[in-house]
Amino acid sequence: MNERAGRVFLVGAGPGAPDLIAMRGADALSRADVVIYDYLVSPELLKLAPSKAELIYAGKKGGGEKTIAQAELNRMLIDHARKGRVVVRLKGGDPFIFGRGGEEAEALARAQISFEVVPGITSAIAAPAFAGIPLTHREHGSFVAFVTGHEDERKGARSAIPWDELGAAARSRGTIVILMATARMRATLNRLSRAGLSGETPAAAIQWATTAAQRTVSATLATLADACAREGLESPAVIVVGECAGLRDQLQWVERTALFGRTILVTRAQASAPYFASALRRLGAEVLEFPTIETAPPKSYALLDASIARVKFFDWIIFTSATGVESFIARMRFLGRDIRGIGRASIAAIGPATAERLAHYGLEVAAMPDEYRAEAIADAIGIKRIRGKRFLIPRAEVAREALPGILRAKGAREVQIAPAYRTIKPKGAQVERMRELIASRAIDLVTFTSSSTVKNFCGLVGIAGKGLKAAAIGPITAETARRKGFEVVVTPAEYTISALTAAIRDYFAREADLTTKTRRH
Repeated sequence: MNERAGRVFLVGAGPGAPDLIAMRGADALSRADVVIYDYLVSPELLKLAPSKAELIYAGKKGGGEKTIAQAELNRMLIDHARKGRVVVRLKGGDPFIFGRGGEEAEALARAQISFEVVPGITSAIAAPAFAGIPLTHREHGSFVAFVTGHEDERKGARSAIPWDELGAAARSRGTIVILMATARMRATLNRLSRAGLSGETPAAAIQWATTAAQRTVSATLATLADACAREGLESPAVIVVGECAGLRDQLQWVERTALFGRTILVTRAQASAPYFASALRRLGAEVLEFPTIETAPPKSYALLDASIARVKFFDWIIFTSATGVESFIARMRFLGRDIRGIGRASIAAIGPATAERLAHYGLEVAAMPDEYRAEAIADAIGIKRIRGKRFLIPRAEVAREALPGILRAKGAREVQIAPAYRTIKPKGAQVERMRELIASRAIDLVTFTSSSTVKNFCGLVGIAGKGLKAAAIGPITAETARRKGFEVVVTPAEYTISALTAAIRDYFAREADLTTKTRRH
């Protein structure tokens, strides 16, 4: 192998859900110079690649032709590697199962290009698992066979797949998993019937497994094709035939998660979005992360630096966000100031997340309002502790002026606003994809955690929120969203991410109950 050349990683992206990629695959993506990806790869995974990485679409839509021919794709892998680049070939499912990963690896080996194979969860395993169908069971199925069903009978009178043997095996308590057979489902199932498998054998088809679009049709070998036609189930889908398929009624689980089938958009800054997104995914939602804000240094540190220089003269320091805490502490360190210099001042925090960041630095919070909004902090401090006192508020460069006005009105001797950071629109947002999702009504709920996320979302996408349902973390954010045309359907009583997550869960539970009652009547 030529060690001076780059390296190619043949990475399995998994069956669809972005959080099902292997950690090793995610690590390879994080170091990629070039990513060549397929149609079935979740766009969320591409965010794991460095912002400077070149992204090349080499996908294939169901039933269509490859956008890039295999020979050309092999050449691209080799050429990029020879330029010393780290190349990730990101393939749906597993790179070596029912795909051309083996051919790509052969081409790399012939060219003496160093490569690595990172296995992925294949849909052949993931789809039945997410549908609640075990592939083996001591009472219902002792073995499993995986086959493809897309072969064309015109290519030869004799099938390359031993259908007779498979049918006989399935009669002996086996399970057959068929991939790439949706377009020829009826013919494929008829082959198993002709092989002697009973028409009453349980069967199921699972479409878009592990995503919010997952749908499962359960029937029998004799009726599955008709049932799928009635339901409009198309590719990509996995077919399962055998007694184990009959266990779905007992074992289906993903459909019972609170947010199954829901696509929820998270607009928080990239650094703070993962916690929220993970909480929603644990409830079964498909989460799309579309950061609409990111933090940047203020245009000038002059006011903040001057305030830090005289920090010992302030009676109170009010932090309105966790970002404000981090930015303030980072600036103190940059200036070589001891954090203990804050010691004389009492500290107020708006919200538990802000208080938690302060506690991380050993700073005790003396006042925090029950209602997590700036106006409430004055009541939490109390008028006796405001009158005649000096206040420092390190915060975003552009923010609401309600709090400084209230403090001054209540007799504060000094209120110093010190810009510690500013929020800006992120660069490189996948705007076109977002517009397509909105146009196709693929998003069930947009979540907003500040007025800035609302304004920037509309600014980036170029449309108002008409027709979109929204969840807002608090009343001010909710009002901004309504003014922009969103239908705000979720606002938690407590203005925290945990409360917002619970409120979203409860909202969709009510929606599901209403739908069930409507169907009954």
